[in-house]
Amino acid sequence: MRTLPFDKEKLEEIAAKWPTPFHVYDAAAIRKNARRLKKAFAWNEGFREYFAVKAAPNPHLMKLLKEFSFGSDCSSMAELELAERVGNTGEDIMFTSNDTPAEEFQRAWELGAIINFDDITHWNYFRAAISGMGDTADRLGERVFCCRYNPGPLKGGNSIIGKPEEAKYGFTREQLFEAYATMKEAGVKRFGLHTMVASNELNHEYIIDTAKMLFALAQEIREKTGVSVEFVNIGGGIGIPYKPTDKAMDIEAVGEGIRAAYEEQIKAAGFGPVKLYMECGRSITGPYGYLVSRVRHLKNTYRLYAGLDACMSNLMRPALYGAYHEIVVPGKESSGETSVYDVTGSLCENNDKFAVQRVLPVLERGDLVVICDAGAHGHAMGFQYNGKLRSAELLLEEDGSVREIRRAETLDDYFATLDFSTL
Repeated sequence: MRTLPFDKEKLEEIAAKWPTPFHVYDAAAIRKNARRLKKAFAWNEGFREYFAVKAAPNPHLMKLLKEFSFGSDCSSMAELELAERVGNTGEDIMFTSNDTPAEEFQRAWELGAIINFDDITHWNYFRAAISGMGDTADRLGERVFCCRYNPGPLKGGNSIIGKPEEAKYGFTREQLFEAYATMKEAGVKRFGLHTMVASNELNHEYIIDTAKMLFALAQEIREKTGVSVEFVNIGGGIGIPYKPTDKAMDIEAVGEGIRAAYEEQIKAAGFGPVKLYMECGRSITGPYGYLVSRVRHLKNTYRLYAGLDACMSNLMRPALYGAYHEIVVPGKESSGETSVYDVTGSLCENNDKFAVQRVLPVLERGDLVVICDAGAHGHAMGFQYNGKLRSAELLLEEDGSVREIRRAETLDDYFATLDFSTL
């Protein structure tokens, strides 16, 4: 059974001020996790984690992670703005997008971000987008540019991100060589190399093998184009143990495995130094966020249903991926009496279920229910179908206090973009 950072009494106290549903994040656990990641890769001078903003786009969480010099991995205009507002600018930002509009390339350029191209055609598109923004040609040599590699059938993917050869992301090997040569000819002097080939991966060897692949490719790029990359970004993709039977990623083993590969492929070969970058999101905040809800109705038809006041607009992953999230009923953790439920929300969609045929303590109306591992790709993936309003986000501080870091939406928020005056 999952151990929570709060008990039923504390949750009732919180819910008296912020009605359910809400997301709450454990600040102490997030900080401890951030320290652990940095320590595992301290051997690499220049190591940096760029937190994947898409996982939990809240400035309070981003500011917390900035305490550990984490940058921001951004993929949209809003995420770029969030990064700037928490004080991440310049090379504190890695801008990794796809199907990118011109105005987002322009904003990334203005902010001084590292720009990570997704396609060989994006270089000329980017150049055209910034052509009227001052003396850009002279500044190309000062800025850092990166290319996202898609290894195709050379490396397997997984169920969330798919097979690389079927994914919409990244360059082929041949396109990489062409792109680096083209950028070098245009005056670019600083380069990086990136890939992201898995999501929620729990096999630490997979992450190590990804680093080995990029170390070898970086050397081949130098041999064929004369370009020396100053960093390799192995992406994110480190998973978390959603299921009780899952084994957590051994981040120390990942760090040591990549260190050994670096010693062999980079240092022993007289190549480098090369900085190591990552863009983890899920593994940073995921296990330390909780969706707190209440049982609203109990329905007994062909199955027994526990209807919550939360729905898939608060946490889409179970409906989208069939993803498993552990469910805890505070105060009933030791209850010997159980039943089997489909745990549902109130949307007009039959897949609006947090769990299917899940064994839980016998539930009653009003029971608090905590859905675990909702700290990444939870609130962030919210939507307003059926007119559902996005819930509040709270931060449990290390001293036990709780503060609101995003208020719940209101009907006024929902109607704010509609003009009723023209009806």
